[in-house]
Amino acid sequence: MKTNISITQKSAKLTVVGAGPGDPDLITLKAVKVLKRADVVLYDALVNENLLDYTKPSAELIFVGKRRGCYKYKQEQINELIVARAKSNGHVVRLKGGDPFIFGRGAEEMEYAASFGLETAIVPGISSSLAVPAYQNIPLTKRGSAESFWVITGTNKQHKLSEDIALSTKSNATVVILMGMAKLPEIVKLFQKQGKNNLPVAVIQNGTTVREKIGIGTVDTIEKVVYKNNLSNPAIIVFGEVVSHRAQLAKVKNEVITKELVL
Repeated sequence: MKTNISITQKSAKLTVVGAGPGDPDLITLKAVKVLKRADVVLYDALVNENLLDYTKPSAELIFVGKRRGCYKYKQEQINELIVARAKSNGHVVRLKGGDPFIFGRGAEEMEYAASFGLETAIVPGISSSLAVPAYQNIPLTKRGSAESFWVITGTNKQHKLSEDIALSTKSNATVVILMGMAKLPEIVKLFQKQGKNNLPVAVIQNGTTVREKIGIGTVDTIEKVVYKNNLSNPAIIVFGEVVSHRAQLAKVKNEVITKELVL
């Protein structure tokens, strides 16, 4: 007995795509190719909307962005929307800021879609945890300064401070904290408890975009720096000696310019 399966059902697919940290030029070629083939694109608040220009005219574009205290769709609704649109339209692209597998819930959405028989795929993106500091000349590793780095979410599923942050303060590694601005006072106290009062800290808001803002301080001063510069989400926090590289590089450049002027 033959089973009638529609073309749409045959092509029902979810591709989770990383949009990168904000600069539209930091999306991958593979991601662009996938966007051009998408029938439906569900995109987040941190996605640069210029990337939607890569989609075909017939594609349905749905904003499902989430910011702290403001939810266009709850995660459960997004999951259901992915499955519904894939079955009715075909290829759904879930466009997420940064890399979907680094605190992006990409794995959860793929598992949900797969449980309904959908084909799934992932296109990695450039994570903000790496790119945002790099755009401010802050390397996460540097010989003599940091041999490793931690990337930690500031808030866990229970909306409490991640226990991994306390562990990271005991290491010499660079510590990058995403979604941690609301917990900054608690985080600072953990570093102070380890005697790291003078450890350099950077807070970078809207990294890699034209709205980028940065504040540089130490564990003891960073809260005042944040207040003075009116820094808020979306932002990442970087703790580590590598933060000083930014000033060191600027100093070297100034010395070269000064020598050239003298000559």
